[in-house]
Amino acid sequence: MDLSRRTLLAAAGTAGAVAATAPGARAQARTPGRGGHGRGGPRVRTGFDRLAADGYARLAGRRVGVVTNPTGVTQDVRHIVDVMHDDPRVRVVAVFGPEHGFRGTAQAGGSEGTSKDPATGLPVHDTYGKSGKALADIFAASGVDTVVFDIQDVGARFYTYIWTLYDCMVAAALAGKRFLVLDRPNPLSGRAASGPVLERPQASGIGREPVAQAHGMTVAELALLFNGEFVARAAGRRVDLETVRMTGWRRGDLFDATGLPWVPPSPNMPTPRTALAYAGTCLFEGTNLSEGRGTTRPFELLGAEGIDRRWAERVNALGLPGVRFREAYFVPVFSKFEGRTAGGVQLHVHDPRAFDPVRTGIALLVTAKQVWRGFAWRSDHWIDKLTGTPLVRTMIDAGASADEVVAGWQDGLAAFRRTRERYLRYR
Repeated sequence: MDLSRRTLLAAAGTAGAVAATAPGARAQARTPGRGGHGRGGPRVRTGFDRLAADGYARLAGRRVGVVTNPTGVTQDVRHIVDVMHDDPRVRVVAVFGPEHGFRGTAQAGGSEGTSKDPATGLPVHDTYGKSGKALADIFAASGVDTVVFDIQDVGARFYTYIWTLYDCMVAAALAGKRFLVLDRPNPLSGRAASGPVLERPQASGIGREPVAQAHGMTVAELALLFNGEFVARAAGRRVDLETVRMTGWRRGDLFDATGLPWVPPSPNMPTPRTALAYAGTCLFEGTNLSEGRGTTRPFELLGAEGIDRRWAERVNALGLPGVRFREAYFVPVFSKFEGRTAGGVQLHVHDPRAFDPVRTGIALLVTAKQVWRGFAWRSDHWIDKLTGTPLVRTMIDAGASADEVVAGWQDGLAAFRRTRERYLRYR
């Protein structure tokens, strides 16, 4: 089984492959190709593309551990761990899996545990839920001297992979390891940050430090911000950090413009359009309404038993830019309202550049509470962890409009935008 899988992966990567030449030497192994995306390949080259094209010079003589998941793929959709393991110019000795696991089989709040990867024989360490000294001890025991991070983010503060990045940076600083971040696009584009900024009393695994709800940064830019603003506070010193930027990516690009393949970063993130909605509609995790888990349109379908057409009518009347709402009924196969009919809305984003996911999420919360008597927040105030502040919950409970709620976080957002500006690397 292992041999046949390795053979299949190698065959899949053959088409469109080009040679990569290390400085001063002939290439010993191919660089992943750009085939399958039309003439000339994708416009965007990821951080891994550039690392490989340079013959892995940044990793020469290093014992490498890779923090990644199924999104760590080349342009011809080979996994970077498989590619590097097959290449004599780089020595990978360990893999570290985040939430959902290295191979991505676990649902939200789960991981795959520690195991051996059957394709490469590499040890896979479960890092989900681990931070500080506990994670630093894992890095130390693994025998790595350089930690490489390559995971596709979705652009929302409460998506846990950027906090895996932060936790691993802190742990690497504590353990004295080098840290290399391979950049990938923000699927929401790199437009201005939006939404409330996390207040430290609300810090958790879905938000450790003051970052806006939709941060508008790539993972490499976030790594620079984390190192410049936060890591020393947690570890006593900054981490030895290097980033490998993309080429061809522009701040205004949505994911579809990149030409890169989309691999679901988690089981309920099937498309880039899901990510676009998620930055706002994930707030429904903090309520008793379904956020669409257990359907084919997670975070685009929202609802509960007892909701009817009035919700779609109410939110459409607001004239929110870039989006329309359809009266919808659905039966989730798991999660909230499993096996029961929920009524609500489906988001139809017709102009993704005009669409503001955070403002839309707030408007949906406000109108849901207005039209459905059964509306309730989760008893653990999870909404405060998602928004990073009690302000959203308390203002909505007090009868504030969506515009009033949005106005309430502008001072904190302006301060974050000024800090963010120092770490942007794409113009």
